[in-house]
Amino acid sequence: MTDPRKDYAFTARDTWATTHDEQMYSGALSFCRRKLTRDPAGLDVAVMGVPFDTSVTNRPGTRFGPRGVRAASSQLAWSRAWPSAFDPFERLSVGDWGDIYIDAGHPQDVPDHIEATIAGVLAEVPRVLLIGGDHFTTYPSLKAHVAKHGPLGMIQFDAHTDTWKDDGKRIDHGTMFYHAVKEGIIDPARSIQVGIRTTNDDPMGIEIRDAITVHETPLADTIAAIKARVGDRPCYVTFDIDALDPSCAPGTGTPVVGGLTTHQAMTILRGLAGINIVGGDVVEVSPAYDVAEITSLAGATVALQLLCLYAEAPA
Repeated sequence: MTDPRKDYAFTARDTWATTHDEQMYSGALSFCRRKLTRDPAGLDVAVMGVPFDTSVTNRPGTRFGPRGVRAASSQLAWSRAWPSAFDPFERLSVGDWGDIYIDAGHPQDVPDHIEATIAGVLAEVPRVLLIGGDHFTTYPSLKAHVAKHGPLGMIQFDAHTDTWKDDGKRIDHGTMFYHAVKEGIIDPARSIQVGIRTTNDDPMGIEIRDAITVHETPLADTIAAIKARVGDRPCYVTFDIDALDPSCAPGTGTPVVGGLTTHQAMTILRGLAGINIVGGDVVEVSPAYDVAEITSLAGATVALQLLCLYAEAPA
């Protein structure tokens, strides 16, 4: 018998609707089967896709990342986010805002447009969760968040530092945090990069906890180092999916061997409960290079864990 209540992405009366009884393999592409809405009334979190990959330096395709992550996230919507003791969708009103429109014909205008769109939503919704897109998209997102919260600490999961210098005119997914530090957008003294396994001799004051350190020390030490670095002040969490080893996330543009396992990443993220997270994103999922959607599923699971961190953040 057809149930007229489904598909919840369209038919839910509000963003608190329970979706555990929906089929995982059908329906609209919304994050974790949440209601598709651009009405800010009552929303705690707006999930926004950023389908942009013009700044990649290797394999393109992350413009399809938001769609891939949303599709994989349907597998996570049928039950509470294990092993969390709570369902973030029972604590937070979460709606899927859809994607930011990207006009590829005017590439130089895109960063400002991304920033302005996110800032407009943040003016009416307490938090947004961004799904990229390549990692450059974090830069305009950070600028929009800083306009609301002031300079932020940053927790970056990544294979690359993304602090290489450029001529100041590039739209590049490997240089944007160089500019973020120079412009005072992020405070390097309250920022840390986890999982790094490429060479950059100038960390610009950001603490680096590289992949070897994560592998060779207890995960509790990494969690403690992150918490000590960011303290209790507002921070932003950005998760480049290439922080994971290519065996766990092949679908990305610049894979680097020797990375974190999904178990390590999830354990670290869960250990950050209680940090003062005001924004976050998952970036660099490139479905065309994926195998059996394992990268998209990893990205969706990271995004869901970020929602759990939102739910546990200080009011």
